[in-house]
Amino acid sequence: MTENSVDRIVAHAYPWDVLGDPHFVDRVHALGVREIALAASYHSTRAATPLHPSHKVVDAHHAALYRPVRPEAWGGLTVQARSAAWGGSEDAFGDAAAVLVAAGIKVHAWIVLSHSTILGHAHPDTTVVNAYGDRYPYALQPGHPDIVAYARTLAAEAVRGVDLYGVSIEAAGQLGFAHVGPHEKTDGAYPGIGDTLMSISCTPRELAAWAEHGVDSDKIVARLRDGIDALSAGTLASSSTIEDVLTPDEAGAVLAVRHADADTLRREVLAAVRAEVPDVRVTLHGHPDPWKTGPSPALTSTAASDADAVLVSAWPGTAETVSVVEKTRALVGDGIAVGAYVSVLPPKKLDEVDAHVAATVAAGANELHLYHLGLVNKPQLDSLGSVIANYS
Repeated sequence: MTENSVDRIVAHAYPWDVLGDPHFVDRVHALGVREIALAASYHSTRAATPLHPSHKVVDAHHAALYRPVRPEAWGGLTVQARSAAWGGSEDAFGDAAAVLVAAGIKVHAWIVLSHSTILGHAHPDTTVVNAYGDRYPYALQPGHPDIVAYARTLAAEAVRGVDLYGVSIEAAGQLGFAHVGPHEKTDGAYPGIGDTLMSISCTPRELAAWAEHGVDSDKIVARLRDGIDALSAGTLASSSTIEDVLTPDEAGAVLAVRHADADTLRREVLAAVRAEVPDVRVTLHGHPDPWKTGPSPALTSTAASDADAVLVSAWPGTAETVSVVEKTRALVGDGIAVGAYVSVLPPKKLDEVDAHVAATVAAGANELHLYHLGLVNKPQLDSLGSVIANYS
């Protein structure tokens, strides 16, 4: 162990990175990687595979469960997982996990919950809706009963019968306005507080729940519309806060409902996982900002207590991401591990990686989660190796 060692280093990969590549395990061992978060369910992506001998790009064009979609598990559910042909086998996650476990590598099932455009289009009533009634088809409502049932079954089926060390739970809460979609044309349209305003979901279910907290739901929607229009007109400063748009009671009601939805989703999913794998280690993707939406949504007041580690996205090599790590450590205390989710992919410059990783560790991260074993080329792989050598 070096003076700068961390408690755990986990690298991420997709099943198609492992399957069909006889040299994948050799590269993993050469790096010194002992744990891999392997995608069991994942959103749509177009993934480069520079080091794979049989293919150089994988078009995973819709969200999928990389296990067999069994009728006995999914029958009767309104929202059902989709399978995929590009994973590398019919049971891509299970088969890839078996390869890794046989090589002495601990596997974490990387499970993405509320992010699926194909399911959002098929079941629009289960998706997030903004104050103007615009639906976000990629963002499944975490509190919708059909989505809770879907996520619970997805998680149970992901881990069923696989020799696992842990689970890495992504999108255990609401996605919002920000979305890296195909040919995205939304950047900068609603600056500053705009992302928060455009990410407040205003479905009938949520409006009814706000009213139960003693506020006028219609008035909240009207205030949100006024705030969005004022940003567009330039009459509301981008430096404004949510308190400039909603009253404290209104903001409190919105957050209370959103966080309760996240708590319900997370608890149902973890109960399903632990029923299959009782002693599994739980890593939860999260963020210390109570208004945060996305793959790493806001940590509710009880979220950290349900996990062994909180994983914080620290991809950009900026002071802001280091600050997020520091705030997360302050929020969860010393009893929960904090992982820094770091990448060697562009726009990160490889000569800046080591300094950024050191800053996240100094800010309180005691785990490193490295992105991504399958997407990297040889120089990027070497950069991952440098990080591992520095902290092993």
